[in-house]
Amino acid sequence: MQQAAPNRANGPHRIIRATLATFVVFVAAVLADARTAAGQDAAAPEQLREGLRQVIQSARDKVFPALVNIHVVTVNYWDGKEHKDSAVGSGTIISADGYVITNQHVTDNGKKFRCTLADKQELPAKLIGEDPLTDLAVLQLDLSKLKTPRDQLPVAVFGNSDDLRVGDYVMAMGSPLALSRSVTLGIVSNTQRVFAGGDDDDLEEMELETGQRTGLFTRWIQHDALIHPGNSGGPLVNLKGEIIGINELGGNAIGFAIPCNLARSVVDALIKHGEVPRSWIGLSFKPIEKTGFDNGVLVNSVVDGSPAAKAGVKAGDVITVIDGRPVTVRFAEEVPPLMKNLADVAIGATVKLAYERDGKSSEAAVLTEKLTKDRGEETALRAWGITIEEITDRMAREYRLDSRDGAFVGSIRSGGPAQVAEPPLSYGDVIRKIDGRPIRDLADLVNRYRQIMDSKPLPEYLLIEFDRGGKNHITLLKPKPEEDEDPPREVPKAWIGVATQPVIDKLAKQLGHPDQLGYRITRVYPRSRAARSDLKVGDIITALNGQPLRPRGMQDAGLFARQLRKLEIDDEAKLSVLRDGKSTDITVKLERTRISPQEARRDRNRDFEMTVREITFFDRDDNRWDENVKGVIVEQVESAGWAGLGGIQPDDLIIRINDRQIQGLKSYRRAMEQVTRDQPRRVVFVVLRGVQTRFQFVEPDWKPQLGNEAEKSNGKE
Repeated sequence: MQQAAPNRANGPHRIIRATLATFVVFVAAVLADARTAAGQDAAAPEQLREGLRQVIQSARDKVFPALVNIHVVTVNYWDGKEHKDSAVGSGTIISADGYVITNQHVTDNGKKFRCTLADKQELPAKLIGEDPLTDLAVLQLDLSKLKTPRDQLPVAVFGNSDDLRVGDYVMAMGSPLALSRSVTLGIVSNTQRVFAGGDDDDLEEMELETGQRTGLFTRWIQHDALIHPGNSGGPLVNLKGEIIGINELGGNAIGFAIPCNLARSVVDALIKHGEVPRSWIGLSFKPIEKTGFDNGVLVNSVVDGSPAAKAGVKAGDVITVIDGRPVTVRFAEEVPPLMKNLADVAIGATVKLAYERDGKSSEAAVLTEKLTKDRGEETALRAWGITIEEITDRMAREYRLDSRDGAFVGSIRSGGPAQVAEPPLSYGDVIRKIDGRPIRDLADLVNRYRQIMDSKPLPEYLLIEFDRGGKNHITLLKPKPEEDEDPPREVPKAWIGVATQPVIDKLAKQLGHPDQLGYRITRVYPRSRAARSDLKVGDIITALNGQPLRPRGMQDAGLFARQLRKLEIDDEAKLSVLRDGKSTDITVKLERTRISPQEARRDRNRDFEMTVREITFFDRDDNRWDENVKGVIVEQVESAGWAGLGGIQPDDLIIRINDRQIQGLKSYRRAMEQVTRDQPRRVVFVVLRGVQTRFQFVEPDWKPQLGNEAEKSNGKE
């Protein structure tokens, strides 16, 4: 695609010259053998050059006419607005029906497509389907606009990427830098390229854009045929003139192509269904090479509520048999084929797994579900200065949402109605209701927006209910705000067992009680004295110990907390509360503020170059961890230290070290002291990262010790 970074000039040219020189020797040898067999003299240099030219031209001419330059009009959403742009890429005609294969990142967010053929004809095209997980897409040319006979439409054919060998010559074709067609020559340097995270053997979860994975099923063809921006989606061609890959990534004299055998099956599915139907069971895998296991594949993580979880499979299990076939995944390159085989199982079919757990063998029957898309639709509500996104299953898991109901706030326009609302909306908010009407999904919100904006007159304010980080908020949004309006900004709220937001005069009026201001409870923190009281989310605290609370604006967000700080710990505070239009008094016993993350105890391990801290009350609430979740939080990791090289990252929650469960800082210290005494070759850290458990295998490089130093480290001075 055009936006990719251009290559540096010198290195690639040297590689191409060396490659051509080697190829000349190869052609010379072939022609010399042929002429010797015929009793003729060795070929002259001119004949060698002609032979080389003929080999390249023959392969080129089988594909070059089928190349198309793709021009895309895109629509992207950011800063609360819709932004139109353009992009270019390459593609290849692969059927007489006018189907064109290209990359999904070329067609991504595309609204209009025009393809320029080899004979300079420009045809409109429509999108047949996209598959972000493999970064492939199919367009179809509007052949009704074709000026030449349809039976003369040039078509390229697929080869067999499984036949590729390291050292094979390949040609990258396309329209680099939006220029006319070009071809570059190189060799294959790897036929099974995957991307793992440094010294960690976990596959990197590559993203085309934020929140959209790709490459789950791909082992790329790595080659050195020069690729420029704009070559994306163009074919990688062998010397037979067959497509053996679709170029996807390139730069610095290295390129990566999607194998044609994978691309062919994706294309067939896109043409037939408009998508690639795949099964999902909710597992991620880790190769066993560094784990100490002899066979099988390690279950690295299990998605809560997934088919695998329902069948009883757990992280740490070692799967040895799938549907009667033994499986061993020793290296990262073997993970994508396993993922693809599971995805290719019929949706709703049963996959039988045999696995080992704690030395015992077990079996599970997993009923597959359909793999749903990572990212959904997106649009802009222009008049409100906001962009919104569909909530997908994956988004609900990643953001720990309790359901897919509502619409996700993608961005806010500075100074727009959503940004100057009281309080303002922001990225990540989930809109649940408008004027009391539930919002089911993105389409429902769009329809409601159109109804409101078509109404005459426009309402002065809209009451928006939204969730933010698990807290339920309400705000007033003015559909058409006054020019240069500068409302007060929301300031951070204090913690006193509840989280609150000010209810000022305009909001109180909209709620139906204009004379009763105060503080609306947005969350009652569990495991607090407030949680044991009768306080509830939605209550509006109007007075403290008989003293009215009347915030004048958002600048008074801390007034309630300042009044409480005048009281003593264990004092009883009488709160006057407005609930469902009725007033009541609730007495709450005040308590000491809980320890914040900044005040938490820490431990720095200099051997592993890692700092951890204890879990605080606020960590549990922010991450929705109950009391059963134990461990320590990784605060800092040196990237080149033992822990960093083993894949441990900041914000990981360490829940087990080898066979020791980590309950807190004390048990962590004891476990690390044991590791220091034993000095094992491999230390297994089980961590919780987001919603996934991961097994990180750290391999310390213990320094040699003299006898007395070893005794000191064991506490035997």
